[in-house]
Amino acid sequence: MRQRNIADTYSTLADESTGIFKDKGSKFISFACPVKTEEETRIIIDRIKKEHHSARHHCYAYKLGASGEIYRMNDDGEPSGTGGKPIYGQILSANITNILIVVVRYFGGTLLGVGGLINAYRSAARNALENGSIIKKSIDNIYHIQYNYEDTGAVMRVVSEENLSPHNQKYEEKCEMDIAIRKSKCDKVIRRMEKINSVAVRYMTTR
Repeated sequence: MRQRNIADTYSTLADESTGIFKDKGSKFISFACPVKTEEETRIIIDRIKKEHHSARHHCYAYKLGASGEIYRMNDDGEPSGTGGKPIYGQILSANITNILIVVVRYFGGTLLGVGGLINAYRSAARNALENGSIIKKSIDNIYHIQYNYEDTGAVMRVVSEENLSPHNQKYEEKCEMDIAIRKSKCDKVIRRMEKINSVAVRYMTTR
């Protein structure tokens, strides 16, 4: 039987990167940050607001999930669609996810107009991405594995041979662990696990 191809990678940033754009005295400083959850985005946005508390605006956009199913844009007081939307446009252009971009504006005294603002926020966001390193990451499914203690050797053999990294391990009469399995390998690994008599496998989440 021919094996079906499963898309199991996405692009994101390796580390936080920064950029800058200036126009008519206004300075736009951008921060592009890899994130995985909305809670992470809130923490980073709060941090940047504290670090740049005297800035006039703190606009941002983020995209989360392997397929980018969670996203948000915020203009933070700028005219509607002039801050968050052009930032988000650069995220889409780079075809990346699990990413937050915040652009802080120090007002220079001269109004830029709608077109000028869109260009400024877009340019600052693009500069942060250009200064960063985009990498590929695997899409992993997380499973909870439960089994009898006497089957520990058989379970750990699968873990070792499939290069898995167990977490939250408990070794008692009933043993437990969580394992992350690359999406394209899930069917194979789960079949191997379920051939072990006492093993029960429960899907938890995808990251």
